[in-house]
Amino acid sequence: MSGPYVIRGSVSLPEAELMWRFSRSSGPGGQHVNTSDSQAEVRFDLAATEALPPVWKERALERLAGRLVDGVVSVRASEHRSQWRNRETAAVRLAALLAEATAPPPKPRRPTRIPRGINERRLRQKKQRGDIKRGRSGRDW
Repeated sequence: MSGPYVIRGSVSLPEAELMWRFSRSSGPGGQHVNTSDSQAEVRFDLAATEALPPVWKERALERLAGRLVDGVVSVRASEHRSQWRNRETAAVRLAALLAEATAPPPKPRRPTRIPRGINERRLRQKKQRGDIKRGRSGRDW
């Protein structure tokens, strides 16, 4: 593994809390793919972890509620031929998922009003355009 996977700031995924499982994967690899366990699945117990601050943990549990099974989030990777690269991909993907789930909510939008001058200018231009089009007809009004 290539070191700690940073979620955000100084918080990173603890290696001891990651549970790995490997299985045979479909895809590239030729005959070798039938005999090697190259698909990687990483599981992280989000409900029981102490690595995340309590506020982040609550936020993540709320946002990932649809993906959790008994408080555990799992990510699979099988794009690469080697187990090691699939492990890297799965861990990076898990860190990105947790970073997105623990991000603070965006600031609420402050409603703004359209200035009166802009509205008046738009109506004046519409009136002008209508006059131009009316002037194109051969009729006399």
